[in-house]
Formats: sequence, C-alpha cells, structure tokens
Amino acid sequence: MTDWSRRRVLRTALSTAAALGSLPIAPTAHAAAPQFRRGVNAWPWFSLTREFPAPRTDYDWPPFQSQRPVPTPDDLGRLRRAGLDFIRLPVDPGPFLAADAATRGKLLDMLDVAVSATLDAGLGIIVNVQANGATHYWNPDRMVSSTAAPAFDLYRGLVAELAGRLERFRPSKVALEPVNEPSQTCASNVWSQVQLSLLTAARALSATLPLVVTGGCGSMVSGLTALDPAPLAPFEPILFTFHFYEPYLFSHQGAPWMREPVYRSLNNVPWPASAGSLEQTLASVRARMAQDTETAEDAKQAAYAETERVLKVYFDAKPDRWFVDKYLAEVRAWADGHGLAPERIIMGEFGALRTDARYVAAPNPDRARYIADVRQSAEAFGFPWAFWDLFDGMGMMDDSTRALDPAMVEALGLVMPAD
Repeated sequence: MTDWSRRRVLRTALSTAAALGSLPIAPTAHAAAPQFRRGVNAWPWFSLTREFPAPRTDYDWPPFQSQRPVPTPDDLGRLRRAGLDFIRLPVDPGPFLAADAATRGKLLDMLDVAVSATLDAGLGIIVNVQANGATHYWNPDRMVSSTAAPAFDLYRGLVAELAGRLERFRPSKVALEPVNEPSQTCASNVWSQVQLSLLTAARALSATLPLVVTGGCGSMVSGLTALDPAPLAPFEPILFTFHFYEPYLFSHQGAPWMREPVYRSLNNVPWPASAGSLEQTLASVRARMAQDTETAEDAKQAAYAETERVLKVYFDAKPDRWFVDKYLAEVRAWADGHGLAPERIIMGEFGALRTDARYVAAPNPDRARYIADVRQSAEAFGFPWAFWDLFDGMGMMDDSTRALDPAMVEALGLVMPAD
C-alpha cells in the first residue's frame, strides 16, 4: 500500500502558511455570479469514506465506500429534466489531505470527472468542502476550528488548489464553497479570520471563480444575519448561504446522529402541528422506544420525560408556514439592509427525515408538506435553494432503483421526467 505520509501532502509553495501569506489576491474581475435557482445536494458522491482506525491517519484505496449511491449521467439528466438547475456537491477533504501527491492527483481527477458530468447534464455545480465530524483524525476541529488548527494550512492549500482547478470550467455554472456549517459562534471573530484566510487562498489561484461564504453557528439563519459582508467585497464574485432545518423536532425526528437522546425516538411528529396531536405522537414515540433493546430502562424513562416536555412546547407553539416565513424574513431583512440581491443568497440545505412507517398507523404526508412550505417560502423571498438530499433517509431518489420520489418532486415544485 502507498505510504500516505501527511508531510508529503502538498509539495508546492501553497502548502505552507508563509507561501500563501506572501501571495497577493489576484485582481478580481467582478464577474457576475452564477444564477443558481433550484438544486439538490449530491451526498454521498465524495463522502462515506474508508479511513483506517487510530492511530493511523490514512485511508484505504479507493477511499470512498464502494456501495454508496453515486449519481450516474442518466440520473443527472433526469434531475435536469425534472427542473433542477444545479447540484451542491459535498466533498470530504480527508482523503485528499491524507494522500500522497500521486493519489491526491487521482482524487482531483475524479472530482474533475464529476464536475464535467454535471455540466454535461446541463446542471451547474457548487463544490462544497465538507469535513466529516465523525472522522477520528481529519475532522473539522483539526482543520477549520481556527487559523491555528493543526491542519488548517493543509486545508487552506486544498481550497486554493480546488479554486485553481475549478476556474478551468465555465464560471457561470461553477462555484466553490470552502467550508460546511462552521461550528464557531454566530458573530465569532475566529470564524471571520478562518473564512477570510480561505478566501484569500482561493483568490490567489482564481480571480473569477464564484466563492460561497457563510456565517457561524453551523450556517444557521442567526449565523448569516450576524455576518458583516463589507470585508468580503474584495473577494467578489461571491454568493452567500445558510441552512434551514427549523424546527429540528420535526426535521430531525429519529435522527441517530443527534447528541440529544430526545431525537432518536421521535417519530410521527406532524407538520403543521395542527395536523396531528401530542397523544398520537407520544404513542409513536413509545412504540419506537419499546423496540430499543440497547438503552437502559432508566435512560429510556428520562428520554421519554424530556421528549414529552419538548413536544408539549412544539404543539403549544402550533408551527406552520408562518414559522418558516418568520426565519426567512430575517434573512431577507439582512440582505436588504446590506444591499444584497436575494438571488445571491442560497438556502444551501433544507429537508427532513422520513417518519418511520413501522411505528405509525398509516403513511403521512407531513414531510412533503414541510418541504413544500420551506421551498415556497424561500422562493417567495427570492432565495435559491438546494434540497438535502439526493439519496438516503432524507433523499428524493431511491438508492437502488434510482426512482424519484413523486411526493418530493411535487413538494419541490418539479415535474416527473419522462424516462
């Protein structure tokens, strides 16, 4: 197996802070940013990796799980015929940073092929460098927690290299998003310095590639509205992004990756809240908990008590389309206050997990209603959007059959394409 020593990741001057710091920002041509309108996230095309366990810090080859669903050219063509005009492509930087020069070149070539296939299908693309928080070594803390993070210089070098490569493609259809959901606080100066450093690196190798910027707080609305866009003007053309999953009690019901135990047994949470009842939802929660043979009984009881408490708040609040509008109105007010056209602000992720049908009496349309409400609200405020996700439990396409979910197609305002 190839020796993937981290010391050999970057052999150019861009691999060090000193080299990047000595490079001026390339003169910006202020080209128009791409007009993305309706998109979908194409996870896990360049995600779901095969890293070796600690203490190793490298990856098997190929570094991505072979069984993961990957869109084919035919899939991409059907997405375009359905009415989408771009994809957002999350790319795990770990395999790129752990690789030697030759292996890194192969990975970059693979990414070029994906970009070309997307463009050939008539779709635009936002390449998003999306670090995996579940990875033991190449994770966000190591790479982008601050400009002093152990692997920040390596990460910044990759962002620069990607900017240079992506500039070769059509600028009106391609953009680079250097970070996904930064964990720093909303108005964090630490995040501001990280983002400015990454933008400087990208502009050192590309004067015109559109760059996508975001606020702290995991790219939530509150993070974007705390962002001052004035210092970002030298990096034009730029787009802005935020993510929307509010209320999480609905969108993340049953999510096993959430840290709070309340989410794991949540099920049959209605949207809008008036479409169901607290009693029906709690019955589904109890049914789901009853199938959990791994959690201790006292932990279950504590989780149930907390679940009951937060669900009472949810049903008392009666969230509906107004709830979504309230949040997105904050984004529009921020944009208007800074003189930013709403079409430059992309709702880069939104979506919801499916209700687990094993614990409900009948299929429910709540997920489709929620997605339709969020999509329609974004469009009413003038924001482009990218649905999360193409595959998996939040997806719009079946992993095996590649059939599009008619309910999701309708909720997203698309059309079922002819095969």
